[in-house]
Amino acid sequence: MTTEIIIRSFHPNDRDAVRRISTQTAFLGNPATRFVTDEAVLADALTLYFTDHEPESCFVAVQGTRVCGYLLGAKNAGDMEKTMRNRIIPGLLGKILRRGLLLKKINLQFLWQIAASGCRGEFFAPDFTHTYPALFHINIDESCRRQHIGTALIDAYKGILRKESVCGVHCGTMSDPAKQFFEKNGFRVLFSGKRSYLRYRVGYAVPYYVMGALL
Repeated sequence: MTTEIIIRSFHPNDRDAVRRISTQTAFLGNPATRFVTDEAVLADALTLYFTDHEPESCFVAVQGTRVCGYLLGAKNAGDMEKTMRNRIIPGLLGKILRRGLLLKKINLQFLWQIAASGCRGEFFAPDFTHTYPALFHINIDESCRRQHIGTALIDAYKGILRKESVCGVHCGTMSDPAKQFFEKNGFRVLFSGKRSYLRYRVGYAVPYYVMGALL
């Protein structure tokens, strides 16, 4: 019998599991080690703001004693960007330099691809934060997908946003199936584009969508 999956608020003890899932699912299901050598630095970039600066906006899905999915939220994208710029990114840069990550070819190759995408304007997107100020990042362990966990996590997050009178929420995704999933959960496409920085590994430029929902 499959153990029931519970959705609950994030607890500091969940931090390691969230970081593990984030690196396993960060690049269209490809393991992080195909792109970078240091999973800890990548996990910092993906999760540190949420788990350490706004944990009250985060939820996890738990099967038995195992965390199998998460939603990491920020009620105000502008506040998150300030914290990332002033506190988290400087710390990440210091860690990258101390660990000598720029001396390794695989990391340089990935950063080069990121820079090339940036030069092509692929990271530009209109600012939707006035109407959709909250944001979130969601991932489910591969073994627990197709069990409506994502919908349950989004519903839990929307609940706390409504209680605090947040007017809207947005997220970004780089796959058509994920776009369709968000549409089924009340989101619409606010912006679409392409991201080519993964092409050297996955073989194609991936679609990129900003999805938004009013609350």
